[in-house]
Amino acid sequence: MADKNRTFKLVGAGSSSTQEKIEKPALSFMQDAWRRLKKNKLAVVSLYLLALLLTFSLASNLFVTQKDANGFDSKKVTTYRNLPPKLSSNLPFWNGSIKYAGNTESTDAYKSQNVPEKVKYALGTDSLGRSVAKRIIVGIRISLLVAIAATFIDLIIGVTYGLVSGFAGGRLDTLMQRIVEVISSIPNLVIVTMLGLVLGNGITAIIISIAFTGWTSMSRQVRNLTLSYREREFVLAARSLGESPIKIAFKHILPNISGIIIVQIMMTIPSAIMYEAVLSAINLGVKPPTASLGSLISDAQENLQYYPYQVILPALALVMISLAFILLGDGLRDAFDPKSSDE
Repeated sequence: MADKNRTFKLVGAGSSSTQEKIEKPALSFMQDAWRRLKKNKLAVVSLYLLALLLTFSLASNLFVTQKDANGFDSKKVTTYRNLPPKLSSNLPFWNGSIKYAGNTESTDAYKSQNVPEKVKYALGTDSLGRSVAKRIIVGIRISLLVAIAATFIDLIIGVTYGLVSGFAGGRLDTLMQRIVEVISSIPNLVIVTMLGLVLGNGITAIIISIAFTGWTSMSRQVRNLTLSYREREFVLAARSLGESPIKIAFKHILPNISGIIIVQIMMTIPSAIMYEAVLSAINLGVKPPTASLGSLISDAQENLQYYPYQVILPALALVMISLAFILLGDGLRDAFDPKSSDE
């Protein structure tokens, strides 16, 4: 009888108002991706670093021009050439001292070359007496310009080509993929050499050469994603409503694959920066005296034993920029596709 009079307590639920209460507001896809991205501290630091770097590169046009970085006075070369970094005489590495080959003690290069007392170079000078700091600033600007411009061309051509190829399918898709394979088989070095003969070794030739074959990887990625999305329910619904194939591809499919495209862009930019550096190392890069990070490393490599800072400083800038893009790309990949981080 006691069991019959026992009252049961509802466990795990409260009143109807409590059950219907929404604890968290609904998040859009981009808001949810940003929430996941913020958990990746390295990606967030890379994002802010790149934002600061891009802002500084744009603003640096106001106080560091190419003329300032490339110009030198031939009468003062012997006074200002190959000066080590100096900010203060009491700071290690930045005290203007250098140990020449065969010497056991460091020498104050500024005093030995009769440099005026008030003149200091935070990152030293090169073999022509030009400020390494100014040339690195201009070099970062040129390298980012080449990489971003080439990546933008890759984005426009690759996304459009991949969407059309993947959505059309059939013989058109087969023909378009054969064209991609032919273009991909052409070595970039051949393209750079040919463009160099026509346009001369310069920024324009490098951008075109990187973009000429770079868009193929973007188009393949977009095509594969389009093939997987074109049979989804929302695409079939759009078809049944009579929307045109182009409108379906760009209005419905493209927004759904935009996250993967952004990740691909983040991976393409450092590849373009490194490629420009390699071209400069084999004298197919920007024309002297224009400075890029690759040309700075190439020009100073013969002085590595005696003046290592001339190579190490632009190399560090090159590595840090590329690493920041890669870390941000990894963070964005995990943010847009949480399953990828669990694999």
